[in-house]
Amino acid sequence: MFGMGFTEILIIAVIAILFLGPDKLPSTMVEIAKFFRSVKNTVGSVKQSIEEEMHVADIKQEALAYKNELLNATNSATASLNSATNIEDLINSETPKKRPPLQKEEVIEEIKQESTPKNQEVTFKKKKKKSIDV
Repeated sequence: MFGMGFTEILIIAVIAILFLGPDKLPSTMVEIAKFFRSVKNTVGSVKQSIEEEMHVADIKQEALAYKNELLNATNSATASLNSATNIEDLINSETPKKRPPLQKEEVIEEIKQESTPKNQEVTFKKKKKKSIDV
């Protein structure tokens, strides 16, 4: 009680009996109990009036709404993060497979095909000019 142990309360009671005497002690204890009860009631009423002024209930509801919004945002961010981590799988599934390495003969043929010039048709005909009719 009040952060005091049993021995501390016992020492205070003994000192109170010595100073007040056995005659005044019961009435004093009643007065102390009344004082603590009134303090408790005063603190309760002050707490209630502060809660009414601050509309704690409304603030609590707003805080819960913000909490829910944050949880939804976190869940959607987690989902997008999971989809982003799956990009590697997606890329691997969409990329064409590598062809097996070419043999020496195939490489030589490809080089020959690239180096040989392609036949192009050369003509010395004049192009006709387009005439504009006015």
